[in-house]
Amino acid sequence: MEAQNWFVEFIETAMATFANTVWGTPLLVLILGGGLFFTIYSRFVPFRFIRHAIDIVRGKYDESDDPGQINHFQALSSALASTVGMGNISGVAIAISMGGPGAVFWMWVSAIVGSATKFFTCSLAIMYRGKDDLGETQGGPMYVIHEGMGKPFRFLAVFFSVAGLFGCLALFQVNQLTQIVRDEIFLPNGIFTTNVIFGNFVFGTIVALLVASVIFGGIRRIGYVASKMVPAMVGLYLFAGILVIFQHFWEIPSIFWLIIKDAFTGDAVMGGAVGTVIVTGVRRAAFSNEAGIGTEAMAHGAAKTSEPIREGLVAMLGPFIDTIVVCTITALVILSTGVWQNSEANGVTLTSQAFSQALPGVGSLILIVSVIVFSISTMIGYSYYGAKCTSYLFGTKWKKYYRIFYTITLIIGAVISIDAVINFLDGMFALMAIPTIVSSVILAPKVMQASRDYFGRLNAENKQDSRYA
Repeated sequence: MEAQNWFVEFIETAMATFANTVWGTPLLVLILGGGLFFTIYSRFVPFRFIRHAIDIVRGKYDESDDPGQINHFQALSSALASTVGMGNISGVAIAISMGGPGAVFWMWVSAIVGSATKFFTCSLAIMYRGKDDLGETQGGPMYVIHEGMGKPFRFLAVFFSVAGLFGCLALFQVNQLTQIVRDEIFLPNGIFTTNVIFGNFVFGTIVALLVASVIFGGIRRIGYVASKMVPAMVGLYLFAGILVIFQHFWEIPSIFWLIIKDAFTGDAVMGGAVGTVIVTGVRRAAFSNEAGIGTEAMAHGAAKTSEPIREGLVAMLGPFIDTIVVCTITALVILSTGVWQNSEANGVTLTSQAFSQALPGVGSLILIVSVIVFSISTMIGYSYYGAKCTSYLFGTKWKKYYRIFYTITLIIGAVISIDAVINFLDGMFALMAIPTIVSSVILAPKVMQASRDYFGRLNAENKQDSRYA
């Protein structure tokens, strides 16, 4: 037992060191500074054309003969299936536990500049699509680098793909799903109380088999399933969250003030470490909305469109939906109920306590259903990303082997500790962000050139339509 505890402690310490090392000041500058650069350089395009982006998602500009595999709505849904998930439920709880309420503010900042980042990365994913060894059109940072930057930068494409093989494992999702099922279903009913690890293993195996039944269907099936699940899961969770917030309606202004004040004082963190607050907020935002990480570009790179700017506009909606709306709802629930001050819990358990306290009986049930849908949909989306990285590195014939590997890791994720999981994935996300943002900055002028052409044609069409109206 002592040897086992020593090994677990060693793994957790190693993963924490790995994550803290890569999430240093240079990476923060790259993510926040890169997002600010994209925002200013684009002349605030992501914020000036929100209505047009919504029209695109609604299918107003869909063309059946456009290149790609899925339509705009399915591309956004596939991306949201991996971003709107456990990062919104337990990720926010982890952010508040580790960085205090102020971490939420830095999640907002990351989301705002992240919208511009997604505009560039996802426009490039369409602009520089490549083909796999079967001749099928593919998109993502590796193809952007391969097609748009030439041989001298190919090592960045390989670097991204290797990090993506591991960064796109759904360890966090299955871990937190297992945790809430254990806390809310198994333990209260005396199931697997004497052997928790075995119970986690059994449940992880069931989840792995369920996910495997979907992911071997490919991106078209993933896009179809995600487009059906995402609106329902977001609606259910927001409904429950708003019910809780209404109970504490008069406290909301003071909670917002607490978030803003703590963002610059770090009072809720030991020693008043503002740097810890910022790092925690940015890390959790990156894990939640994935702006600049590269996963979003892989999903949107499969969209059926010949207009890169059009897909970039669709992608920029992701951080707003994910972080500004869904993550904020979770934060207000946790902060308004006060559980963050009165509990030693972390992750999904903390969020569960908040919902159970505010909505006795029904609160935990709604959260369990939301967690199941959120986590399963994210596991489905992530499998596609990892398979694309595998295909780029080794060829499409290796996709099936990756999916087998992916399925097995779901079982592993169900039994290992949350600390090891979150630090491992944080580190891999950081490594994925480096080639994604660097390549986007270098190719940014190409996006702006395409942007001027696209909006020029759009304005001409609008003027012609008004002339005949």
